[in-house]
Amino acid sequence: MSVPQWFLVPVAVMALTAGCGGPENPPLRAGETEYAATGVIREFPVDGRTVVIRHDEILGYMPRMTMTFTVRDPQELRSLAVGDSVAFRLVATENDHWIDSLQRLGSRPEAGPASHPGDATRASEATLMAGDLLPSITFTDEAGLPGDLSRYRGHAIAITFLFTRCPLPDFCPRMSKHFARTRTGLKGQPGAPTNWMFLSLSFDPDADRPEVLAAYAKQYRGTDADRWLFASVPKAFLESFSTRIGLQVVPDQGTFLHNLRTLVIDTRGRIHHQFDGNEWTPEQLATALEAAARVPVP
Repeated sequence: MSVPQWFLVPVAVMALTAGCGGPENPPLRAGETEYAATGVIREFPVDGRTVVIRHDEILGYMPRMTMTFTVRDPQELRSLAVGDSVAFRLVATENDHWIDSLQRLGSRPEAGPASHPGDATRASEATLMAGDLLPSITFTDEAGLPGDLSRYRGHAIAITFLFTRCPLPDFCPRMSKHFARTRTGLKGQPGAPTNWMFLSLSFDPDADRPEVLAAYAKQYRGTDADRWLFASVPKAFLESFSTRIGLQVVPDQGTFLHNLRTLVIDTRGRIHHQFDGNEWTPEQLATALEAAARVPVP
């Protein structure tokens, strides 16, 4: 199965005419793309800078789903409420995104009981902390083979969680780009330890089958798979284990609302460091992974 075409749309300077690029919007800069969008507000996360919108298909960018968007000017949210239908402009770059020009179109009640996606868009407290032994995680890798963390004892492991259909550049794609930069830096650093690896785990096993993961992996690591594995975890992982590491994933009409959590595991299988969100840098990850790789094995 090939990666969906909407995921492969290149980022370029372009303007869609359906309600975007009006005089109230600043002109686009090089590398920015704008899209007209509509949807219904589902949640206002506590950070005050983002909003959860169940949006309609955004032509040329992504299908209908529920996403957490960064708002360029949070003041635009003051007159809006959960359940409001809105029109807005989405601007995306290679590494970032934001929305602006929010206009209330009306209000329509949500059918059925409301879910609480905000629980997945902000950090969740982990019950396992630095120094704790990480229970083994089982997975199916990009070649369709079963695996678990125990096979990598003696290696430091950087683990992040994603799903390949996640389109916003500063969510799952940023995790993969950061892994790519960190791996390149470590491989080119003289005297750096070599007993490390990267593990990108999808929490969407139904869609992220081995052939999908293999195609997705090539976008970030090319043909060099050295010490970087893509795999999917079973659904039972989300039910029994994810909250222990502070990972929150909420299924929502065929997609997911989720936070971002990246772990560094030392050579003894203990949690060395936890990175929350997307503000950490490849340099910080490299420092943590190198230190974890130097932990002596009994």
